[in-house]
Amino acid sequence: MAPAEQAVRRSLELLHMSVFSQSVSPCGRYLAAGNNYGEIAIFSLSAALSSEAKEESKKPVVSFTAHDGPVYALVSTDRQLLSASDGEIKAWNWAEIVKKGCKEAWSRRPPLRSSLEVPEINSLQLNTKVGQLAGAAGGDCAVRVMDLESGAFTHELRGHRDYVHCLALRDQLHQCLSGGEDGTVRLWDLRTGAQVQVIEVHKYEECSRPQNGKWIRCLATDSDWMVCGGGPALTLWHLRSVTPHHRLPRCRPQQHVLFYQDLLLAGGQGPAVHHLQLSGEVKARIPCTPRAVLSLCLNERSPEHKVLTAAGSSPKIDVFTNLGYRAFSLAFA
Repeated sequence: MAPAEQAVRRSLELLHMSVFSQSVSPCGRYLAAGNNYGEIAIFSLSAALSSEAKEESKKPVVSFTAHDGPVYALVSTDRQLLSASDGEIKAWNWAEIVKKGCKEAWSRRPPLRSSLEVPEINSLQLNTKVGQLAGAAGGDCAVRVMDLESGAFTHELRGHRDYVHCLALRDQLHQCLSGGEDGTVRLWDLRTGAQVQVIEVHKYEECSRPQNGKWIRCLATDSDWMVCGGGPALTLWHLRSVTPHHRLPRCRPQQHVLFYQDLLLAGGQGPAVHHLQLSGEVKARIPCTPRAVLSLCLNERSPEHKVLTAAGSSPKIDVFTNLGYRAFSLAFA
């Protein structure tokens, strides 16, 4: 392909690019981002945050094609970056990535009931205490648990009647929460693979928004508390009593939510990151570049590089040097 044709093609790709996933390196100095074209870009946060930073500092230090399909999820272990796409999970060594080496360390495909189904693995959650990786394969309604040491898939968690969108871990209790298109949040015991609890969120009057549907798109948990949303309103739940505690302020369906100290950070439809108090009030609504926010990432691994990054329907990833201020944007080249 001629250089001019390549430039036009790349311009079109950037125009239609979405960034689905992010993960910070173990040292906290690098940010990995995965897009809808199967590419992973590695950004140097230390260079971009430097007082001597230039525009070039906000572009990837290295990028590579990791999968044939979109990179739906990323997560980092102490040594590796794990990425998930259509029916596969791959690992890349951080020590090699930062030296611009992009050779995969290993690849795993979960066992499938049919050779015709290739479900996307759209969420990865890492339990570092026991070396478990939980991956939600949305297309076949299952959540799978993999032992990182052996690479074996130890449990297949089935109960959802439709696409699984999101996962959250309760590390201390070895439990996993999953939310799906069927309108339920399900609680699983990761040691036995047993389903512990089912919460039909859309059936609670304070959560229900029939005009938006019943699907659950985002989940986060902190001890005995859970927040979930999607079609139903973003709501704070007390898990022990299985009761909705607060319906959070009316806003469009959210795609990603995080607990941070006494706040919830949420992003979804609309170009904004919301700061919500646990009591239910909106503390701030910070404009951002993506028209829809699909991924939020809070870097707490390195105090000098502590930032919040927001990515979505744009080749640009906004960097917030404090929670209320968008300092600059990183950009896929």
